Amino acid sequence: MEIIEIDRLIRTLGIGATYRGYRYLSYGVYLCLQDENYLLSVSKLLYPEIAHAFSTTSCSVERDIRTVVKVCWERGNKVYLQELAMNSLNERPTCGEFIDILVGHIKQT
Repeated sequence: MEIIEIDRLIRTLGIGATYRGYRYLSYGVYLCLQDENYLLSVSKLLYPEIAHAFSTTSCSVERDIRTVVKVCWERGNKVYLQELAMNSLNERPTCGEFIDILVGHIKQT
């Protein structure tokens, strides 16, 4: 899976590249596609890896991904997100759940 295809999926959800979390989310999904162990420990493995790649902190990565999840939930393509999740989402997904939804969808296609 190429980063370009991941970016297309994220944009389809209504998340624009103007958010720092956009790049973090894209790279995080890419890493999870390479090694699913990142999904088992998002805070301890995935965020630090993204932070290292972008010369920032894990806290910033988590906050900025949380922001893009919120943007998707409140102003984005919520219907498409529900389709990707393959079940009804009654509340906004966590960052880890959001990443898992994207990874799961990409693996199916």
